[in-house]
This record gives sequence, C-alpha cells and structure tokens, in this order.
Amino acid sequence: MKNKYFLLLVALIVIVFWSLACGQKKAEPAGAIGSGAAEFSLINLNGEEVTLDQFKGKVIMLNFWATWCGPCKSEIPDFINIYAKNQKDGLEIVGVALSSGSATDIQKFVESWKINYTVLTGDEKYLQDLTNKYGGIRGVPTTFLIDRKGTIRQKWVGARTEKIFMAEVEKYL
Repeated sequence: MKNKYFLLLVALIVIVFWSLACGQKKAEPAGAIGSGAAEFSLINLNGEEVTLDQFKGKVIMLNFWATWCGPCKSEIPDFINIYAKNQKDGLEIVGVALSSGSATDIQKFVESWKINYTVLTGDEKYLQDLTNKYGGIRGVPTTFLIDRKGTIRQKWVGARTEKIFMAEVEKYL
C-alpha cells in the first residue's frame, strides 16, 4: 500500500514539473531569427566609432566577411548594386571585416573594390565577442537581415545573389 502511494506521489510530482517546464517560453539563442540584433561598437575605416544604434529605423544587412574569402568577394558587386538602388529607401549595408588585417589593409581592399557601403573593423577579441553575440559565426560570409525595429529577420550562411537577398529585403523596406 505504501508503495502505491509513493509511486502516485512521484508520478504527480513529475506531471507538475513537466507541465511547468513545457509552459515556459524558451529564450531565443543569440543571433536567431526573431531575436533582437546584438548592439555593437566598432570602428569605421576613418577611425570613427560606429554603433548599431546609429542605424535605428533602417533596414540593415549586417555582413560578416573577410578580404581573403572568395565567396565574400563574389557578393561584393551585388552588395554594391543593392546599396546603390535601395539606400534611398532606408537600407544600410554594414560589412564587418573579420581576420582581414589592419584598418589600412582593409581600406586598400575597399578602395580597390569600390565598396560604397559601411565597412567596420575592431580588435580581434572584440570581434570574437561580437560574433558570439550573433550565434557564433562559423563561416564567412554570414549575413543577417535586421528590420527597422532591430529584429533579425533572416540569416544567410554562405554567398548569395542579389536576387536572393532582395526577395527578403523588399519585405522590410
């Protein structure tokens, strides 16, 4: 008889804890679609501080890339076109250069490729912390689409074309 009551009590405790656990909303992982974009403070190629907050109210394509990355280079002409066509409608493209050398090296690359959008950099430790805030960037290019309210709406890992990017960007402009 005691065993029956003990098993019933254990079963009741399990049911109560299970229902409580299932009813709780789980936190979105960093960098997940639907989560808020992580704030940052990086340096542009003129040595000026730039924060995500400065782009508040705009649609942002946040692109983690590197100067040595072939797929990253393949996206640059499309980013240049996308930015030229859509900046007036509130689109900002922000490239965060990872493992690409000094700001001077990155500036030379930007000039040679005629990049017309914002390119940022920072010290390696801060960049590592930032990539962790975006879910851990495991490969470049990785691009996030952030809406006007600061919510991540899309994440692309690997190179994409202008057509693929614009199919999503147009929803938020």
